[in-house]
Amino acid sequence: MSNPTENSPRLKLRSVLATDCGSTTTKAILIEKVGEEYRQTWRGEAPTTVEAPFEDVTRGVVNAATEVQELSGRKLVTEDGGILTPEQDSNEGVDIYISTSSAGGGLQVVVGGVVRTMSAESATRAALGAGAIVMDTFATNDKRRPHEQIERIRQLRPDMILMAGGTDGGTRKHVVALAERIRAARPRTRLGGGFNLPVIYAGNKDVRPEISELLNEVCDLQLVNNVRPVLEDEDLGPARDKIHDLFMEHVMAQAPGYDKLMTWTDAPIMPTPGAVGLIMQTIARQRGINILGVDIGGATTDVFSVFTEIFNRTVSANLGMSYSVSNVLAEAGLPAILRWVPFDINEKMLRNRIGNKMIRPTTIPQTLEELKIEQAIAREALRLAFIQHKEFAVGLKGVQQDRTIADAFRQSGDDSLVQMMELDLLVGSGGVLSHAPRRVQSMRMMIDAFAPEGITQLAVDSIFMMPHLGVLSTVNEEAATQVFEKDCIIYLGTCVAPLGAVKAGQPALKVSLEMPGGKVIDEVLDSMELRLYQASHDDEVQATLTPLQRQLDLGAGPGKPLTKTLRGGVVGIVIDTRGRPDIQIPTEPNERVAMLDRWVRALGEYPDEEGG
Repeated sequence: MSNPTENSPRLKLRSVLATDCGSTTTKAILIEKVGEEYRQTWRGEAPTTVEAPFEDVTRGVVNAATEVQELSGRKLVTEDGGILTPEQDSNEGVDIYISTSSAGGGLQVVVGGVVRTMSAESATRAALGAGAIVMDTFATNDKRRPHEQIERIRQLRPDMILMAGGTDGGTRKHVVALAERIRAARPRTRLGGGFNLPVIYAGNKDVRPEISELLNEVCDLQLVNNVRPVLEDEDLGPARDKIHDLFMEHVMAQAPGYDKLMTWTDAPIMPTPGAVGLIMQTIARQRGINILGVDIGGATTDVFSVFTEIFNRTVSANLGMSYSVSNVLAEAGLPAILRWVPFDINEKMLRNRIGNKMIRPTTIPQTLEELKIEQAIAREALRLAFIQHKEFAVGLKGVQQDRTIADAFRQSGDDSLVQMMELDLLVGSGGVLSHAPRRVQSMRMMIDAFAPEGITQLAVDSIFMMPHLGVLSTVNEEAATQVFEKDCIIYLGTCVAPLGAVKAGQPALKVSLEMPGGKVIDEVLDSMELRLYQASHDDEVQATLTPLQRQLDLGAGPGKPLTKTLRGGVVGIVIDTRGRPDIQIPTEPNERVAMLDRWVRALGEYPDEEGG
């Protein structure tokens, strides 16, 4: 189908069907215009059918759409098993049908560059921003010998290779050497089918003739603008766009049933992570805020950020809550997970619980103890993924920068674009966050893992519809943002946390809150406390916050008071005096359990442990 534009008659939108074809589940949502605004009205899901015995992704799509049809009473599926999108005004079908996909392992890319921390890193940013999983990054300085790199490329069988290197007019020899290694590897596509593997060249434009001569015979070579045309600048857009085009032409066209699905959709199918990144960027741009998002799955954890209008995405490919749960244990270490478990448990028992989850990845916690353990693991998976993201989301390497006095006072070695004191909104998604039995559990998991500083709003994606809204934003931004605010996002509340190490056993913060209805709360909070104040997202709470330890900073400067209007949420306003950037938890079991129990009760996280 031809892609609709914002001005086309069909884009006087009244109804949209959107699907996300995941690796295990296909999720469908119906969006309709209710009065003057767009709302998500019905949803359905069905197993994804990309693998044997079905080997046709459209069957899962139709099954999910049929569930929406049955719930809504609106005819969505045609007699011959397609999606009904009538050209004329009709009470049947929908105006447009759109979809995202990560089925079949998602979009898998190998990246090559001359210098790992320069051209290769820029190319990696382009691939991740397009929604890819980067299987490996090779460079002339990555310490592997040429024959080892060649063998590795042969083994990986990616969906495509993105190759960069050299500024325009810069190095030639090393770029040609990379192309020679790709030629020698003669890489084959993951899905077979007799197609040549797509290779995108986004390096020194002066070397294009040599690259074409080396690679035209052995792959489907695509030439785009240099991702690093000069040392001081990146141009990632053309490479990202080409990755998406090739995803549609090669990867989707070869996957079972996608050729049929592409004829149904009214906008190009997008990789699921790419669509999530798009809605994040849309919201950040429209509201003029810095935003951080995370999607924690069974095998991987994606982290997205938009700071000062710069978008970054990372994939922690071995940090997840089911298939990769043992890797979380290996990377974090048992003491790091144990510090979040609010009861006494021996190490052998904890290892066994984690191993059991890995070999039975689809199980969910059956007891309160199992739930607490799972949420402890989630904190470490999120924390480790966030560390990786901060290390990747940095300014350009190799560029000499003028440094200000403010830079000198940043954390030593902290050149990340992600500065938590400047964060406005933290959004979580994925089963362990979106489907936690109580929203307060999600909020504390995110506070513990990300350690937000200053004043930060927290939210979760209610039913993981951000991918659907990301692709919708390419068609109708107003509809996407209205549904995001009204139905997708659930505001948990605001976290107030001063930056700085706290002195234990001493008062940390004086709190004065003018609550709705005229009630005034004046309290002094000691160090290492969590305190919850009930307030909805519609409430405006006038707060005056005064650090009582001169090193503590809420954003106005060390030791200086801050007056701010705070908003609550379904949980409320949480004030955290446990210190930043690191939350120090006792290692001695009895002390640890007592402290965690105090925090749990303060927030009322579990049914048998109510707080106030």
